Amino acid sequence: MGVVFMAVATAAPITAMTGNLPIIVGSGNGLGGSAAYIFATIVLTIFSVGYVAMAKHITAAGAFYGFISHGLGRVAGMASGLLAVLAYVVFEASIIGFFAYSLQNLATDQLGLNLAWGWYALLGLLIIAVMGYFDIHLTAKVLGVALVLEITVLAAGSLAVLFTGGGPDGLLTEAVNPLNAFKGVNGAGAGAAGLGLFFAFWSWVGFESTAMYGEESRNPKKVVPRATLISVVGVGLFYVFVSWMMISAAGRAGAVKLAANDGMALFFNPLGEHFGSWAVRVFQWLVVTGSFACAMAFHQCASRYLYAIGREGFIHPGLGRTHHKHGSPHIASIVQSCIALAIVIAFLVGGMDPYVHMYGLLALLGTMAILIVQTLCSFAVIGYFHQQKKHPETAHWFRTLTAPLVGGVAMAGVVGLLVYNMDTAAGAASSTLLFTCIPYIVGLFFFGGIALALYMKNARPQRYAQMGRIILEDAAER
Repeated sequence: MGVVFMAVATAAPITAMTGNLPIIVGSGNGLGGSAAYIFATIVLTIFSVGYVAMAKHITAAGAFYGFISHGLGRVAGMASGLLAVLAYVVFEASIIGFFAYSLQNLATDQLGLNLAWGWYALLGLLIIAVMGYFDIHLTAKVLGVALVLEITVLAAGSLAVLFTGGGPDGLLTEAVNPLNAFKGVNGAGAGAAGLGLFFAFWSWVGFESTAMYGEESRNPKKVVPRATLISVVGVGLFYVFVSWMMISAAGRAGAVKLAANDGMALFFNPLGEHFGSWAVRVFQWLVVTGSFACAMAFHQCASRYLYAIGREGFIHPGLGRTHHKHGSPHIASIVQSCIALAIVIAFLVGGMDPYVHMYGLLALLGTMAILIVQTLCSFAVIGYFHQQKKHPETAHWFRTLTAPLVGGVAMAGVVGLLVYNMDTAAGAASSTLLFTCIPYIVGLFFFGGIALALYMKNARPQRYAQMGRIILEDAAER
């Protein structure tokens, strides 16, 4: 359950719903917002079939780094490993931006405080740094409490809409018609539909983190596959249900307009109507705690990638040390905290907005990187089981060939959606230098990883041989 909590907390249901659903409905798929989540659930479940098959045989803190190294080779593994590090490193800072923005608004509205957003960001980073130093089970308990609360309030609001028959038009069946996943809002066409689908997929980023905690779980060969499928399917069904109820509550005429002009009202209005103003105030607090839990989960992901690379002697071997008492990758955790702090300070000095710039731009950067890695991971499954013919007892025409192929092609399509809709997704931040540099930063890390691997192959073949190959059975900690 701890691994499931970590993965679902990283996906952050309340942050995904409040941050992405208004964009999907207001600018993407319109009333077909729930259909976009249905499509994303199907694609990600297919992707997970191959991912789970790989996880049964390879348990490594580096997850994608280890999977791709075994399936596509060390060069592709290192390139993917650096991309994954980039993604998770910036994701923590991105979510801290959303956390600071949400907490600043809450403190102003409910507590009458008027502090700059930077103070809230620094507070969040400090607490995460302390939590990351200790045992993963402590972090899982904190995330579990936050997760249960946010799921409870979203479920309560949705069930209230369901049991009262929906909104002014009842329960809108067009919201869950799968065909509407490919229609743009108000007939806007494929571009708007693509934008909505991209934000639907964005809502799951982090579910794959289950594999990172394999070395810290009791029986990873069983825990990781089960936790992955529970996370993907469970989160997907929850997203579909909540989005359907929120769209129905606003009605056929009001949902798109409300989402475009005041996205949070999609959630505030039904909560206030069915439970009173106190529920809205509680919901505001849970948006804050949910975003904090998400940032802390991404911190754990980044720490484990830095740890996985560090214990192989890359970047710095100190990153590969674990705490003698807590077993946590404490050095990697401290380094990640320092990186996140540096990013926050850079945005503060630049006078940028925590939501528009820090959350939006860093999320785009990280999502582009991690989607490329997920695409490569799908093809790595095929390479591992069929090209290399490893573990023939697991190899299967659907599980390790067809499903990964379909998932990989679909993931590549989502990357295309991201590139095609980057300007719209970034909004007001699309005029910044960082936005312009996003593709170049991703390319720099990817080709830098290739260059590093090729250099190690020629200059230090012994270390090259170890690249991406440390798995649970070989880990010194065991």
